[in-house]
Amino acid sequence: MTVFGPHQTAIVTGGSQGLGLAIAEEMIGAGLANLVIVGRDRDKGNRAVEHLEKLGAEGFFVSADLSQPTAAEQVTGEASERFGPIHALVNAAAVTDRDSVWDATTDRFDQIFATNVRAPYFLTQGVARNMKDHGVEGSVVNIGSMAGHGGAPFITSYSASKSALIALTRNLANALAPHRIRVNIVNPGWMDTPAEDQIQRIHHGAGDGWLEAAGSRQPFGRLIDPSEVARLVSFVASPAAGLMTGAVIDFDQHVMGTAPDYEDDIPG
Repeated sequence: MTVFGPHQTAIVTGGSQGLGLAIAEEMIGAGLANLVIVGRDRDKGNRAVEHLEKLGAEGFFVSADLSQPTAAEQVTGEASERFGPIHALVNAAAVTDRDSVWDATTDRFDQIFATNVRAPYFLTQGVARNMKDHGVEGSVVNIGSMAGHGGAPFITSYSASKSALIALTRNLANALAPHRIRVNIVNPGWMDTPAEDQIQRIHHGAGDGWLEAAGSRQPFGRLIDPSEVARLVSFVASPAAGLMTGAVIDFDQHVMGTAPDYEDDIPG
């Protein structure tokens, strides 16, 4: 189903792999014409662009380290120069390093917030200016996390950054609504991605079979598939979402603020 208009352009950070790439694929399937993929690995990015162009879109890769202060201006500048008006931005790139109150460092904290909060903020600023200058209605979708509601003790800085991103989303949605620019956030739960597999093996000592074991403990018997989240993000980013803005959407199989049903364990 085509929901994006002809010749529309989107920027997807973290779009060369995992959830970001799945989002880019879904947006092409929804009729998007031009995609700007942002990542640090040029070879991986070029392969992603080649793959996406086979699906029918014109692709363009921007190599950028989003933890750097000038990265947002670089990305929006190159995207604007290549395609002109930008219609959508998906901030999917994130640093997921582990830390806790016992071992956090200022350097790691700063890097996490630079990538997960500052970069989406100033990418949104650049894209909003582009949209305003070209007189187009646009959309920004931030990829948050269920950890933004509190998180586990071993991802304290990451959780704090995603919480900040939720507040930033709502603030920007309010500020940009008069310009017909929508800003929303999707908070995925535990997902089955290559990056998550690497994290489990490196940080948690997981071996082969960890995914099946983890999935068996979930209500639906598995972790979230990135394609499921990607379909939602593509919709929210597209004109099909209408005027929805400022929405904080939890995409998870656990309901925030509730507890498991232990009724079967209660005698009588």
